[in-house]
Amino acid sequence: MERAQPLTADDIRSAFLELMVERGHVVIPRAPLVPHDDPTTLFTGSGMQPLLPYLLGAEHPAGRRLADSQTCLRVQDIDEVGDNRHTTFFEMLGNWSLGDYFKQEQIPQVWEFLTGRVGLDPHRIYVSCFSGDPEHGIPKDEESAAIWTGLFAAAGATTDQVDLGTEEHAAAVGTGGARIAFYSKKNWWCRGGKAEDMPIGEPGGPDTEMFYLFPQIAHDPAFGEHCHQNCDCGRFIELGNSVFMEYRRAADGFEPLPRRNVDYGGGLARIAAAAMDTPDVFRISLLRPIIERLEELSGRSYDDEQRAMRVIADHLRGATFLAVDGVKPSNKAQGYVMRRLVRRAIRFAFDLGLEENFFPQIIPTIASIYEAHFPQVAEHAEYVERVLVKEEQSFRRTLRKGLKQLTGFRGSGMTGVELFVLSDTFGFPLELAVEEAQSQGIELSPDWQAQFDEQLELQRARSRGATTLHV
Repeated sequence: MERAQPLTADDIRSAFLELMVERGHVVIPRAPLVPHDDPTTLFTGSGMQPLLPYLLGAEHPAGRRLADSQTCLRVQDIDEVGDNRHTTFFEMLGNWSLGDYFKQEQIPQVWEFLTGRVGLDPHRIYVSCFSGDPEHGIPKDEESAAIWTGLFAAAGATTDQVDLGTEEHAAAVGTGGARIAFYSKKNWWCRGGKAEDMPIGEPGGPDTEMFYLFPQIAHDPAFGEHCHQNCDCGRFIELGNSVFMEYRRAADGFEPLPRRNVDYGGGLARIAAAAMDTPDVFRISLLRPIIERLEELSGRSYDDEQRAMRVIADHLRGATFLAVDGVKPSNKAQGYVMRRLVRRAIRFAFDLGLEENFFPQIIPTIASIYEAHFPQVAEHAEYVERVLVKEEQSFRRTLRKGLKQLTGFRGSGMTGVELFVLSDTFGFPLELAVEEAQSQGIELSPDWQAQFDEQLELQRARSRGATTLHV
């Protein structure tokens, strides 16, 4: 489908939800980033998380066909932010069939969305399917592969398949350009990640994943001799997956769910990047305005300062939504993560020469980006600004002192004792100190972590003794 201009992220979100409504789905509102009824996790990290009771069999008040665009936060990716595709905060487009339709309807529905509504080139779409788990009696997903084969054939694309098993094996042999690749653990979905790690009672099942090829990117051998759909070199970018939940973990293996479910999650940012034919998600309409504001404030260009601007844009967007959902910076739980996001953003702002408070210039931009679909961000913008600016002002003083202390270790290296002093005396966070030391080429002693932990325990012992004497 020819388009004069690629769809914006707002266009894509709307196109997805409109398609879902046409197919009988009810659009439900996003859940907060902080789960209210799930003590096992700090944040909503996937679209399915708020729907777990219904995937296990409870009746949803809105019915059996649901759709939404769910805001998510995954802090395990924080160190990856700075490349062209990782973010801690993201939106997942989702649709669910709770005991209603299954593979025969879901896969063509995703195909219609990606190729018909978004306009992606079908010749650049690749997929993966589950290769089976004989140990647990779970068969190879030939059905999904057959459906994909028919869709690719109708579009005039190649339909060849390859069995790859593990990602390690895939990196060693490559796909040879096969359109459909079978993987083992990578195409099994559950909250535990692997079948053997699934908590008892939780649902899971095989999934099929969709990827977009960027032929302008050459494969990097650092990620394996050969490229394949799940390669991390950036040549393929995952657009989303459809999970076919058929099983529930039992004490002695797996048992069928009372009803089969479909759980689709599509990364809005990555789909928007594919629509623009760019592997850089920070160029899409949800992030580019923040980057442009940073360029204006710093007088630097994005092309020259990609890592710093990517980190700031992602982290401040995530911190803004956390504030909207009631989180404040602190040293515990969600507040600690929020504080870490804010402080990393401030640290990278120093690299851009932004050594004075700049949050008030960025937060309104974030609010305007999301005003149409998430109006609560604009409604709470003044409150968000107060919360984040207070943290910004206090940490800038700490940052200046810590950076000054760190420069004294260039050429001599640091031990865990010195890292502890930096944290305890100057208030410089350990994670940021380690990251900064590595970026400045300051060598850390091999046992720095054990030394730091020892100093921390000594301090706690002193504190306990002081408290006892005081009482």
